[in-house]
Amino acid sequence: MFEWMVWTPPTALVFAGLALLLVVMTVWGHFSPPVARRGFLRIETDRGDRLYIGLIGAAVVLVGWMAVTDLSMWLALGCAVLVAVVIGIWG
Repeated sequence: MFEWMVWTPPTALVFAGLALLLVVMTVWGHFSPPVARRGFLRIETDRGDRLYIGLIGAAVVLVGWMAVTDLSMWLALGCAVLVAVVIGIWG
């Protein structure tokens, strides 16, 4: 199915996961409209904003990890997920 894009299975899983995340956030927003609030980011954000900022923050952690260390990417993934979760909950 994805042969024409020359995607590896992990790449396809990442994009499928992002698509699923967007669908879940859309359905959640339909049944429970988001409410803007201020967290440690010091700006007013709703859960969609925090999701976006968390995904960008996780990407920065992963790219920065690859730039400065040769340690396991699994450890980097753990740190990136932690950053995204912290921003999502308290951001």
